[in-house]
Amino acid sequence: MLALGSRYGQGPVLIATLSKQETIPIKFLELILLDLKGSGLLDSKKGPRGGYQLTRPPSTITIGSMIRQMEGPLAPLPCASETAFRPCEECGDVESCGTRIIMRQVRDAIANVLDRTTLADLIRQVESARARSPMEPVMYHI
Repeated sequence: MLALGSRYGQGPVLIATLSKQETIPIKFLELILLDLKGSGLLDSKKGPRGGYQLTRPPSTITIGSMIRQMEGPLAPLPCASETAFRPCEECGDVESCGTRIIMRQVRDAIANVLDRTTLADLIRQVESARARSPMEPVMYHI
């Protein structure tokens, strides 16, 4: 997503180009791209000028929405989830469970960062890190 976001507006990018740039095996990358396309984050075109591209500007895509699309809820435990709540089998009282209370705080902190950070924000952060450390290439893997 970062690699495609950094090329937003330049047209589709071939899977082979992304695979080489990101050092991700093509077969694995194809599966990821198909999932992202299915979730509406990517579009694809076939043919010589084909490939994948974002469906909307990187400034409108949050990291939280991307992670939820690919991985599911952000909560570290199902009992702390807002969208996929499931109580733990051994829990006697969900409302006063100390583990659930702290894991809700962890979930809220994670969501606060990821839902406030857009793909465009992360691209700028990566490019800034790359400028500070030119000897080590920074790979995009989100």
